[in-house]
Amino acid sequence: MISFDLICTSGHHRFEGWFGSSTDYDQQLAEGLLACPVCGDTGVRKAVMAPNVARKGNQAPSVQRDNNSDEAVAVANMPEMPAEMVEMIGKVAQMQAKMLEQSDWVGDRFADEARAIHYGDAPERTIHGSTTVDDARELHEEGIAVAPLPLPFLPPEAKN
Repeated sequence: MISFDLICTSGHHRFEGWFGSSTDYDQQLAEGLLACPVCGDTGVRKAVMAPNVARKGNQAPSVQRDNNSDEAVAVANMPEMPAEMVEMIGKVAQMQAKMLEQSDWVGDRFADEARAIHYGDAPERTIHGSTTVDDARELHEEGIAVAPLPLPFLPPEAKN
């Protein structure tokens, strides 16, 4: 996992985004999947971040890292989060996982399938998938309830 500080085009809202990789960030940005959680602006970009530069060897204790483990690098570079925040994220992750177990994955057919369900052309059920921000807006304007997932989601076809 990689964390980026993000900012909306207004420059008023700064927030953190977690991604599987830098490529995941680029892909989500290109597909219009990133939006400011405060104002909904999809003109999100990376904010200037202070690099995590190690001290000289004689100024800090040596830290052994396993360079073959993404998790070890991510944890080593991650700022400490308050225990309450960790607990809250864990609860949200559990609720999202439970919701997704009871939902049908429709992939990039999300907008079409949501419309079909809404207009009675497909069976009523909860679905999840991917769509563009413009398509999500159009669904909302048609009175079709849609919402982004609160946490990143790995589509079934991307899993090993």
